[in-house]
Amino acid sequence: MEREAKKEAFRKYLESSGVLDALTKVLVALYEENDKPSSALEFVQQKLGGPSISEYEKLQAEKSDLQLKYDELFAAHRETCRELAELRNLKLTTSSKENTDGDKFKN
Repeated sequence: MEREAKKEAFRKYLESSGVLDALTKVLVALYEENDKPSSALEFVQQKLGGPSISEYEKLQAEKSDLQLKYDELFAAHRETCRELAELRNLKLTTSSKENTDGDKFKN
């Protein structure tokens, strides 16, 4: 009984959100196609506004390339930050050493 209620609630959710209508329209369009596409799944995805399989693969490759570039830039950024910290430490060390040496000469 509880399972049937969940199914009915889910069906109402799909209906009220327009999912059933959209799927029905796409399936009717596929049915009415004279020349059936070689990939029904790609047809459905394209009609629902998603990328085709080839577009998806191209986007995945682009994402992978961008991730590599990001990783390289992030590593360079970390190295630059490390060098900056070293230079700051060197400046502080040199500055404090000069102050200490200057005090010695004043006395």
